[in-house]
Amino acid sequence: MPKVRIFSTPSCVYCVTLKEYLKSHNISFEYIDVSLDEQALNEMIEKSEQMSVPVIDINGEFIVGFDKKRINELLKIIE
Repeated sequence: MPKVRIFSTPSCVYCVTLKEYLKSHNISFEYIDVSLDEQALNEMIEKSEQMSVPVIDINGEFIVGFDKKRINELLKIIE
């Protein structure tokens, strides 16, 4: 099972869409609210070189935004 972490904020519409998409495919993930966790925010910025959310970490590969094609490739989701 891949390790999936989502760096997000509560007000991010794309983050909600991403989480719903993963849930619909029975993919478990760790939700990290970067508006409350400064250390996680710093990690997200350092690893993704971006300040926007969502950022998804799949087994150490960081994807900025809801890049469905890349997420499907890494998680082997077939639609």
